[in-house]
Amino acid sequence: MKHRRWSTGLVVTGDGSGVAAHAGSAAVRLLADKVGLTEDLSRALTRRSKTPRHDRGGVLRDVAVMIADGGEAISDIDVLRHQGGPQGVLGAVASPATVWRMLDEVSPGRMKKIATARARTRRRVWAGLPGGLPRSRVAGKQLDAGVVVLDVDATIVVAHSEKEQAAPTFKKTFGYHPLGVWCDNTTEFLAGMLRTGKAGSNTAADHVAVLAEAIAQVPGTHRKHLLIRCDGAGASHELVAWLQDQNQVRGRRVEYSVGFAITEHIRTAINLVPKKAWVPAIDADGEVRAGGDVTEITGLLDPDLLAKWPAGMRVIVRRERPHPGAQLSLFEEADGWRYQAFVTNTDRGQLAFLEARHRAHARVEDRIRHAKDTGLGRFPSREFAINAAWLLAVQIAADLIAWLRLIGLNQTGLASAEPKALRYRLLHVPARLTRSSRRRHLRIPATWPWVADVVKVFARIAAIPQPA
Repeated sequence: MKHRRWSTGLVVTGDGSGVAAHAGSAAVRLLADKVGLTEDLSRALTRRSKTPRHDRGGVLRDVAVMIADGGEAISDIDVLRHQGGPQGVLGAVASPATVWRMLDEVSPGRMKKIATARARTRRRVWAGLPGGLPRSRVAGKQLDAGVVVLDVDATIVVAHSEKEQAAPTFKKTFGYHPLGVWCDNTTEFLAGMLRTGKAGSNTAADHVAVLAEAIAQVPGTHRKHLLIRCDGAGASHELVAWLQDQNQVRGRRVEYSVGFAITEHIRTAINLVPKKAWVPAIDADGEVRAGGDVTEITGLLDPDLLAKWPAGMRVIVRRERPHPGAQLSLFEEADGWRYQAFVTNTDRGQLAFLEARHRAHARVEDRIRHAKDTGLGRFPSREFAINAAWLLAVQIAADLIAWLRLIGLNQTGLASAEPKALRYRLLHVPARLTRSSRRRHLRIPATWPWVADVVKVFARIAAIPQPA
């Protein structure tokens, strides 16, 4: 048949040379080196008593590059090793056994040093971003310049085999329940905590710990105005009080927007709201949202209840007509509205905008989805400590992808590509490696649909000045 003629005479052999698969991943590795991350990680993992053949910072960098490239198992490091060696693009790349040893060496003390190294690198990256730090967008508008938005959320990662501290989850699955914080301005994965599957959704101590780590990742000059968003899982007295206490830090202003449970006290207050007190809600584009209204009920709540919460906390409620088939509570069935509440200490701004600002927290679901596409969806080891080190490598991989977008992909056709598309179009591009005049040439196929963008990315990364 005619449609089979393309394979006529096709012979496949395993004796090719000078060809690099996944050549675009070299751009991620180069980026890590140019911004100083590799050197910072090397200092963090240096051992006075031992000088290993493979620098541990370089190994951790390569694991992060492998994860960004789509690797899901430690043995996937062999894809980078294919590009290594004296005749390859990347030079020396560690073996899977060395990667295992490196991850096993990442003790809690070294994790703190790695966090310091990441923060140091992030400070340099943010200082050199083209156009400065991006602003977070809400309802079709940009938040004020300088506002850094942190979104905290947890997710379930299913384990398909027995792993240390994996346990049944509240969703009737089995695995882990990690907690993470992402920067909405840049999509960076600032901090994460690997937790057992039975860890509570609203564990205040965990939220405080991971948020403190995330704030430490924000460069000092950008900690002056923070907005921290969390869904109803974070609505605890301890967390809200801790967030409010952050305003006691000199030179720092911290606003919060935290989901709040619809309790009997909230229902009672909602029943007292006059019809004219409801104002139309707005959608993500800033347009009036049909069938949605917003109001504030702080003044209608029992004073004894409010006294248990930090001063200045406001309670805002949103109602909307539910979609057909939605499950409603008895209270919601009574008047046909679905209600959601959140609390904030922001003392100015229209209610509709504050409510839209809170709902923008839903973007964290995209960050989690991207993270699960980039290493978070599968933990490689039976040992909890090694899986915790893997989670740290996932955070570094997410940062590298974010920096690649901000520095290398800015104003290109790949700027908005999701991780899977980015791999398909950029990171997995094949290339031929040639040598002439003591130079190595990585030649991207001229027929590659995104060849111009790929070349531009490499050029931009190569132009990054070396850290002082």
